[in-house]
This record gives sequence, C-alpha cells and structure tokens, in this order.
Amino acid sequence: MTARRAGVAGSLLMIVFVALNLRPAIAGVGPLLTEISDAFRLSGAAAGALTTLPLVFFGSYGLVAPFLRRAPRSETLLVSAMALLVAGLLLRLLDAPFPLFAGSLVAGIAISIGNIAMPTIIKRDHPSRITTVTAVYTVAVTAGASLSSGLAVPVEDFFDSTWRLPLGLLAIPAALAGLLWLPRARRAAHAARSAPPPAPTRGVAALVWRSGLAWHVTVFMGLQSLMAYVVLGWLPTICQDRGMDEAPAGAVLALSAAVQAAGSLAVPVLARRTRDQRPLVLATAVLAFVGFTGVAWAPIGTVWVWAVVLGLGQGIGFATALSFIGLRAHNAQVAAQLSGMAQGIGYLIAALGPLGVGALHDATGGWSVPMAGVLLVSLVMMIPGLAAGRVRTVGEPADPAAHAVNTEINGHIPK
Repeated sequence: MTARRAGVAGSLLMIVFVALNLRPAIAGVGPLLTEISDAFRLSGAAAGALTTLPLVFFGSYGLVAPFLRRAPRSETLLVSAMALLVAGLLLRLLDAPFPLFAGSLVAGIAISIGNIAMPTIIKRDHPSRITTVTAVYTVAVTAGASLSSGLAVPVEDFFDSTWRLPLGLLAIPAALAGLLWLPRARRAAHAARSAPPPAPTRGVAALVWRSGLAWHVTVFMGLQSLMAYVVLGWLPTICQDRGMDEAPAGAVLALSAAVQAAGSLAVPVLARRTRDQRPLVLATAVLAFVGFTGVAWAPIGTVWVWAVVLGLGQGIGFATALSFIGLRAHNAQVAAQLSGMAQGIGYLIAALGPLGVGALHDATGGWSVPMAGVLLVSLVMMIPGLAAGRVRTVGEPADPAAHAVNTEINGHIPK
C-alpha cells in the first residue's frame, strides 16, 4: 500500500470511528426505556420526550453557525462534539430526572455538531470521492445505531446490571474518538495561524441562505428524514394495529433499519452509472411510495417485503441527501454553511413527521389518512430533490448571489 493510499484509508477510518458514535446515545435508550421510565416514574409523554428531545436538537448547531463571526475548524468541532457527547452520556447516569433529560439534550447538541462538521471534512479531504465516502459514513452511522440498540439489553443481562451500565459504556468509544481526532485538531489549529484569514462566516452564510439550490438541498434533506422518522416512530405500532405481536413488529423495524446500510452502499455504485443524482432521487421517492403503500394496505404477512423496500429507499435517500452537501458546495467553506443550513432546517422539518402522523391518527382513528399524507410527502419530495440533483454548485462564479457576496466580503471565497 502506497503512503497516499494509507493516508486515505487512515482518514476514512477516523471518519468511521466518529460516525459510529453519532446515534448510540439515542438508539441505545429505546430498548431500556421501560426500565428507565419505571426507575424515575416517568409518564408516557415524558418517556417519549426522552427519545425525541435529542432529535429536535440534531440540527441546532446549524442554526447557530451563520451568526458566528469565524467558523471553528472542522477538526476542532469534532473533538468538541465528542467531549460534549461524553459529558451528556455521563450526566444522564445521575440518579435524578433533571440530569437524565439535561444529558439527553447535551447529547443531541453534540451529535448536531458532529453531523454538520463531517460533510465539510468529506468535501475538503475527499473531493473526488464524495459519494463513496459519504456512503461509508452513512453505513457507519446506521451500524452504530443498530449495534447500540441490539446490545443494550444483552450487556445489561450479561453483567446483571441496571440500565446505567450499557448507556454509560457508550462514553468510552466517544472519548476514544475525541482523542483520536485531537492531534489532527492541534495540527489544523497550528496551520491556521500561518494561513490567510478565512472568509467571514456571516458572508458565506448569506451566500448560502440566499441560494435557491441550497434551499432545494435543505428541503430534500428534511423530507427524506421526515419519512425515516415516521418509520422509526410508527412502523411497529402500525404493524401491531394490523394484527402483529409486539416482538415481530419490533423485528420489522430492525429489518428495515438493517437494510438501510445496503441502500447507502448502493448510492456510489448507482451514481457511477448516471450523469447526475436525479435518478437517485427518483429511486428514493418510488421506493418510499411503494413501501409505505405496502405497509398500510397490503396483506400483513407481506410486511417484511415492504420493510426491505423502505429500508433500501431510506438508505439511498439519506446517503444522497448528505452527498448533496459536498457535491453542491463550491468549496469547503460553502459546504460548512450548507451542511448547517440543510441539517439545521432539515431536522426541524423531519421532526414534524412523527408528530403529524400521530395527530392525524388521533383525529381519524385509523392509518389510511396518515399514510396518505406520507405518500403525498414522498411525491412532493421529488420537486426539491430533482432540482438538487442537477450538476451545479452553490457559490460558483455564475451564481448571482455568489457574485454579490464575493464583492461584499472582498473576494475571500475562492473562485
């Protein structure tokens, strides 16, 4: 292996190690939620808030980033994210409800920082492999969620412990990931002292937030995430209401989540055979439409097939949405702001999905109207997705908004 390939492999492993830590703080709670609720005598609403609170803050850093005078280095953000994550994981182990919820909130903010920093690093360090590296990154994110949810109860049983042990152990890989990135963060900080000053964050943010293309990327990110959250929050309940027992209904969700990895890995393979990413958007929409239709109205015995269809669609959609951040950004500075915008606004849009489906179900007493609404979202998603899938970038010289902002910030953005 040449030194260059070894460097690429090492960089990829560092990305994977962080990615593995970006979902366990949330996914590991689900299997232990009943025990946690009993320990603190939480109501059903409070127990639900414990799992949804971090999700609401998934894009929180992205909403703050445009107001920063200078953006921190991406390596610094990752180290800070892992440190905050460790703090949040340990805080919620304390024997009181307030630290439990406060720790979940801190964990959500930490994950938000990692979510937004990583696409910038992929754009900067792997500009010719954005789709492939992003696919690997999304597979690692999915794997982290699957491992934490699948091992939480077995670890608790093996050590004959309480829920605190499996959740507390999650702090170890998060701390190791932070330590792994620390030398690189120090080198980046040292290099930044002798480098030309970066473009003012607010100027680049203005360019991105004025761009129609950036809004297409953002809305597509939000709508595909909305459907993923609907599956995460409601698929087992839909299956149970249609006659399945609790354990098989949970297994349906696990199958769908596991198949997402295959969908993510398919993205770079499919991307090599297409001129742009519009076919990937169409595949995401069609698979979502077919999958939700099958889950809602096909014979319940076939739900395993529709779970696979949904998993493939969500894997393709998530990897494509994250790839758009790097592919549609003209440079790493624009990628940092586009990542913040797409995930900051996108995850707020996504959080409306489970709430809306639940409200429609309560109002109608069935699943036909909520599922019809989800099918409508899968069709609407094609509008911003197809626009985002065309080959062009935010911040390129032909972009009028880019020209105006370049002039405003005295040419700091490379052309």
